[in-house]
Amino acid sequence: MELDFSKLHGLIPAVIQDASDGEVLMVGFMNQEALDKTVETGKVTFYSRTRNRLWTKGSTSGHYLLTKEIRVDCDQDTVLIRAELLGSGVCHNGFRTCFYRRLEDGEWKQCAEQTYDPGAVY
Repeated sequence: MELDFSKLHGLIPAVIQDASDGEVLMVGFMNQEALDKTVETGKVTFYSRTRNRLWTKGSTSGHYLLTKEIRVDCDQDTVLIRAELLGSGVCHNGFRTCFYRRLEDGEWKQCAEQTYDPGAVY
């Protein structure tokens, strides 16, 4: 089976889910090289659209994501990676998950506490 990297100019979305509790931690993008490196090393690696290069989550912060399982959707153009988080969080704003805000009564409100000081790792 081949993944379809053609729809987003060589990229596919990668949804990262905590393997232990199912919480969605983040969403990133992968090209074929990032997916291959993720499979090879076991550390989740993305393609940065702003930097135009690969980056392994945790290479700066130390908060790595260890791949436990990789799934593909029915269209073969999105992956779901179930991972183990090594560290306090994945969000560059200091939260465990990038999804730390929710819509309440028409307003976006913070629904989680920071788990680490981003200034100490970035």
